[in-house]
Amino acid sequence: MSGPDGTARLDRDDTAPERATGREWAGLALLVLPMLMLSTDLTVLFFALPTLSVDLEPSATQVLWIVHVYGFLIAGFLVTMGRLSDRLGPRRLLLLGSTAFAALSAVAAFSVSAEMLIAARALLGIAGATLMPSLFSLLRLMFHDEGQRRLAIAIMFSAFSTGGAVGPLLGGALLEFFWWGSVFLINLPPMLLLLAAGTRLLPEHRERTAVRLDAVSVALSVAGMLAVVYGLQELAAGQESGAGPVWPDLAVVAAGVAVLAAFVRRQRRLRDPLFDLALLTNRRTGTALATLLLVGVGVVGTFYLFTQYLQWVAGLSPLQAGLWTLPYIVVNIAGAMLAPALAARFGSPTVVAAGLAVTAAGAALLVLAAGTGPSLVPLVAAISVVALGQGTATALVSDLIISGAPARQAGSAAAAQEVGGELGTALGVAAGGAVGLLVYRATLTGTGSAQVPEPAVQAAASSVHEGFAAAAELPDLLGPVRDAVAHGLQAYAGVAAVLVTVAAGLVIAVLVGRAGRPGA
Repeated sequence: MSGPDGTARLDRDDTAPERATGREWAGLALLVLPMLMLSTDLTVLFFALPTLSVDLEPSATQVLWIVHVYGFLIAGFLVTMGRLSDRLGPRRLLLLGSTAFAALSAVAAFSVSAEMLIAARALLGIAGATLMPSLFSLLRLMFHDEGQRRLAIAIMFSAFSTGGAVGPLLGGALLEFFWWGSVFLINLPPMLLLLAAGTRLLPEHRERTAVRLDAVSVALSVAGMLAVVYGLQELAAGQESGAGPVWPDLAVVAAGVAVLAAFVRRQRRLRDPLFDLALLTNRRTGTALATLLLVGVGVVGTFYLFTQYLQWVAGLSPLQAGLWTLPYIVVNIAGAMLAPALAARFGSPTVVAAGLAVTAAGAALLVLAAGTGPSLVPLVAAISVVALGQGTATALVSDLIISGAPARQAGSAAAAQEVGGELGTALGVAAGGAVGLLVYRATLTGTGSAQVPEPAVQAAASSVHEGFAAAAELPDLLGPVRDAVAHGLQAYAGVAAVLVTVAAGLVIAVLVGRAGRPGA
């Protein structure tokens, strides 16, 4: 797989790709570490915020930036870092980014003000953006055999899911014994191990893109992605809390879309674009990216409303709600790990389509389960079916994207995958919040009675938060408010079923009919 100097060499067997050895699998174990750190850092602060707020005394706005600026900057710099990976080599960029990530984690841990922590988190996001394209580009170099590569991608996918799930629990455990900065210091040992062993276990690509980075394209891609993701998240937050009009957030999203359109136009004119749009014209890659976006909008929005249901309707604490989401995480990982074996037998496109069909069926079951009353078991069972199908399909969709691009553009392909995932997540949360709120308001309309005056109903309809605040004063309003939240989840689960069904149809029409053999 790799030469004595650690650079990747071409397969010499024209009949079958060279299979990975123990060195490549050890390298994969090493790559799992930054993936875990990346996803853990997205959620590890959830339980640390109260303790952190006592020490740093951030304002409400600063708290939001402390939590979210990391993800914003990752999304904004993915395209640039994907191209940089193709230019510098994925191993070099990974090790440079890991060095920066470790150093900035220490800075964040010992921050003495809210402003310092926000700046450290922002720079951590930029450093984190170097890691994801490099990780998947390295998988393309290390695993030439399709079955082994699919398994490696499934493992990485599972590591990301695991890190996001254990982040809040890990943060809560650390805070039992240490100060809030410990949630950042846990990044240092894995990153130092990666730096120590990376040059020996990870290959480097000899064929690199030797073109300069266009500064204007960098600025357009970063500004556009930041505006879209920020605007969508603020839109969702405003819908949940009922804070202010939606037009400013919509304007930010529209401005971001306009900037991204300018970015696309510029890429068409440049001889050496920051992002080669030809990647999107490839049937395999383009279909996989569209599938990733559709599934993200449907599944993420549904899961977002599911978590709201657990807290608002079921009345669970954040920790209890987190524990009830663990079946979803476990089944999702199981689906991802099952996917490579299924793909080897039936072919990736067929398994992706089948996984999407299971996802759509789970969403349809969720429509029924959300109306079964206070029992959480049917609800969790239904969304676990969603998780099984989504995990199976998404792990293989990632492989279709990475393997469908030329090796010299693997970093850019990985960046496109992550951008699709980020946009799917942001759109899913925003769309789920919008549909949930519209249905919530429509359900409450006309529920006034002698016990619940119409003015109280109108106040409750402004947002879910206001609804439960009003129900605390008028207990007779609690039932209608809970029903309205449940109906919002039911409605968006139906939307998700339609979106995922469309994605399955797209995969069947474009990829399944063209798959010449299992594994194609």
